Amino acid sequence: MRTTQVLTGLVARRFFGTSSRIMASGKTLNVSNINPNVIKMEYAVRGPIVIRAVELEKELANGAQKPFPNVIKANIGDAHAMGQKPITFIRQLLACIANPSLMETDKSLPADVIEHANAFLGSCGGKSAGAYSQSTGVEIVRKHVAEYISRRDGGVPSNSEDICLSGGASESIRNVLKLFINRNNAKKVGVMIPIPQYPLYSATIEEFGLGQVGYYLSESSNWSLDEAELERSFNDHSKEYDIRVLCIINPGNPTGQVLSRDNIETVIKFAQKKKLFILADEVYQDNVYAQGSEFHSFKKVLVEMGEPYSKLELASFHSVSKGYMGECGMRGGYVEFLNLDPEVYVLFKKMISAKLCSTVLGQAVIDAVVNPPKEGEPSYSQWKKERDAVLASLKERATLVEKAYSSIDGISCNPVQGAMYAFPQITIPPKAVEKAQSRNQQPDFFYAMELLESTGICIVPGSGFGQKDGTYHFRTTILPQPELFKDMLARFTDFHAKFLAEYK
Repeated sequence: MRTTQVLTGLVARRFFGTSSRIMASGKTLNVSNINPNVIKMEYAVRGPIVIRAVELEKELANGAQKPFPNVIKANIGDAHAMGQKPITFIRQLLACIANPSLMETDKSLPADVIEHANAFLGSCGGKSAGAYSQSTGVEIVRKHVAEYISRRDGGVPSNSEDICLSGGASESIRNVLKLFINRNNAKKVGVMIPIPQYPLYSATIEEFGLGQVGYYLSESSNWSLDEAELERSFNDHSKEYDIRVLCIINPGNPTGQVLSRDNIETVIKFAQKKKLFILADEVYQDNVYAQGSEFHSFKKVLVEMGEPYSKLELASFHSVSKGYMGECGMRGGYVEFLNLDPEVYVLFKKMISAKLCSTVLGQAVIDAVVNPPKEGEPSYSQWKKERDAVLASLKERATLVEKAYSSIDGISCNPVQGAMYAFPQITIPPKAVEKAQSRNQQPDFFYAMELLESTGICIVPGSGFGQKDGTYHFRTTILPQPELFKDMLARFTDFHAKFLAEYK
């Protein structure tokens, strides 16, 4: 992608321009001999604009005068940082697991929380969350994950032995992609990813020395997948790369679409025809808002399609960071494998054993998500009330964000069917494009940085996710609480009008 190349060039020049000075310092490790893939990789969600946002926060805290009272971080899907309250059941369970004596001294704790905590601790070494777990995770949690998946998929069987817990879904995604690194191949292994995409994928592909094979989502049909585009992408890159992996993000990040079952079947048929390993990133499966939209897991659809599709290799991922939970900092996630070569699975488990295990408290949060209170249990009514309130609020904000941005001159925004983001397209005047290019910046990066410096609003430019040449976008979360969002929208609208007037 041209955008990625420009950003990479900027980073490379920034580092290598000072390499002689660093070498002169006598350091054994410096940017002239570091892994070059680390220099090339980019992660826009925490890139230069976010770094500047943190600096602005510090400047404000030290009394600096700015044209805004605070920084609004709409750059990342961090629900609790944006004011969402933790789910009581999850935090009570964590408290008991971290400090078991509470179960004896705190008489206000519901009986089902204590029961859950004791069951979890009973599966831990020494009945303590401070002990290592198996590398694949605490056994009872993996059992509960399998039961959850089977319930979700209408009875499609799930085996706990095919499930590995991890520090967020990101760790599992990186672990699976790591299996495809093969320096003995004449060609790099190609990984098909959607454009726009979540930068975890482009960054990991670059870091691991794999080949990025981007396929464009169709913005005109609400970011859907098109078989002809998959074919084009595969054919355009097959001479350069040995294409073996197809990544899907559903619901979409940064695009907020929810794939229809027909669309998923099209993808599965394509993967079967090309003999591709499917990676299904499904961390937003609880976040579906649009009327008529429904989450379908790739596993369920693949199995129900029957052979030969049900024999495809699949890794699907989930996380506690999204959904109604928003427990980003707890770092809990999992991968479920289907049809993985048994010998490969043995090697995968050997590989992850080198890191011992993911955080056990993060695994406890997974347990709370996949094995929540049941109807009739003491915690159920409060848990259901809190969960439903979070999802209802997100649904309301999804509609509000789309309508708000679509009403602004020069901006169009597709409906936010799911996930936690909108990805509006923005028209940037030619004079502003020229100004950006004179600074060796992407136009949407220039826009986002100007927005930050003028208003304190932190968004991520679309060039960090990939986009068709000649189009400009930005990603913003739907997470700001209603009052904060009104403030954010007022600041944004005023800035945008001034920006257009300045560069018309």
